[in-house]
Amino acid sequence: MVKIFAAMGLGALVALSPLAAMAQSDGTTEPMQVAQATTSSAHAGGGGSHSRHLRHSRNTHKERARAGAEHMRQMRTAPAAPKS
Repeated sequence: MVKIFAAMGLGALVALSPLAAMAQSDGTTEPMQVAQATTSSAHAGGGGSHSRHLRHSRNTHKERARAGAEHMRQMRTAPAAPKS
């Protein structure tokens, strides 16, 4: 039981040490830049909306199906290898 608590304490120490180092450092000299949201993307991270995601995935499936059909068409009509 004591070993478990010691391991948990050591893990917390390792996990929280970067936070303590950040708290002790001076502030940065340059201000943090804020991302400007544009009308082309719904989120600042560029994730887009849920409907945009669904529309993209539908189009992706269509493109993959079209590419697969074209590949099979080429495989079917490919000339036989010459026998030597």
